[in-house]
Amino acid sequence: MASQITPQPGIMDIDLYVGGASHLDGVANVLKLSSNENPLGPSPAAKEAFSRAVHDLHRYPSTDHAALRTAIGEVWSLDPARVICGVGSDEVLHLMCQAFAGPGDEVIHTEHGFALYRISTLAAGATPVEVPETDRMVDVDAILAAANEKTKLVFIANPANPTGTFLGADEVQRLADGLPAHCILVLDGAYAEYVDGYDGGLSLIEARENVVMTRTFSKIYGLGGMRVGWGYGPQFVIDVLTRIRGPFNMSSAALAAAEAAVRDADYFAKCQSENARWREWLSSALAALGVPSDTSTANFILARFGSEAEAVACNDALKAAGIIVRHPANYGFPQCLRITVGDESACRRIAHTVGQFKGQTT
Repeated sequence: MASQITPQPGIMDIDLYVGGASHLDGVANVLKLSSNENPLGPSPAAKEAFSRAVHDLHRYPSTDHAALRTAIGEVWSLDPARVICGVGSDEVLHLMCQAFAGPGDEVIHTEHGFALYRISTLAAGATPVEVPETDRMVDVDAILAAANEKTKLVFIANPANPTGTFLGADEVQRLADGLPAHCILVLDGAYAEYVDGYDGGLSLIEARENVVMTRTFSKIYGLGGMRVGWGYGPQFVIDVLTRIRGPFNMSSAALAAAEAAVRDADYFAKCQSENARWREWLSSALAALGVPSDTSTANFILARFGSEAEAVACNDALKAAGIIVRHPANYGFPQCLRITVGDESACRRIAHTVGQFKGQTT
């Protein structure tokens, strides 16, 4: 007999999320450059804090995340009372949809935007609205043209993933100014720390009531396995989100490691510097081989090939060499490969393998 149990409308329209591959059959030690992870790993201070946390695993974690919120406030010069912590920034994005969008509402995202925007929208029963980008850039005019009385949220990643492109402060402000008064602009800043001098939208948030930003410890802080993120916005928005988040959503170990990581300014600066250095080297090396990419402001590049067939063939060549990158066909880039910026050895290995594939030497 067929089951009469059915999920809420919209949920079965969600495609299962596919993360970056981690394994290759028959290869023991792969070079994984598919998930934009920090090749340097977490700071020594974060590792030490994690090790100490093992002694208190029988205790429930803090419900208010006060120590981590205070550290974030001190480091980024913001009000810790307006910070919310989540299981990665993913949870904060999901809470935004759960709290502010529902049946009959619309949520805007761009055509190459993070898959979670659509997933969280559908899970809340709202309608996702996809708008085009222009030359792999967020198009403010396209978003404003799509916004209407039903629009409750607009999600943009800045820097964007998988393109690595960046929307300047004037354009972000123009977007915030042009949205309906009842709509919240959500700035997903998973890669914000890789942009020197960028505040992730903080100044915009302090000046208005319709902007929220999210950040993560999974990228530059090297804590992807701990799943820690945070959001910042107007007090009334944070109060709403806090009402629906789980009281024990963060583990003690994750909170301790993240607090130590955000306070380790020297290690943060080292990760910034090394990424900028090898991002420039890798993009230049591949461009010299006839594989261009837009100027990236993140910890990856989106390498463009002449066709989908060439991108797939190069991906196969990289796999044969024990290297995993991301073929972002599901993000609308079948002719591209997204390549995480690794350390010096990884970047030189990528360039060498692509050079061999293109019939050139590097």
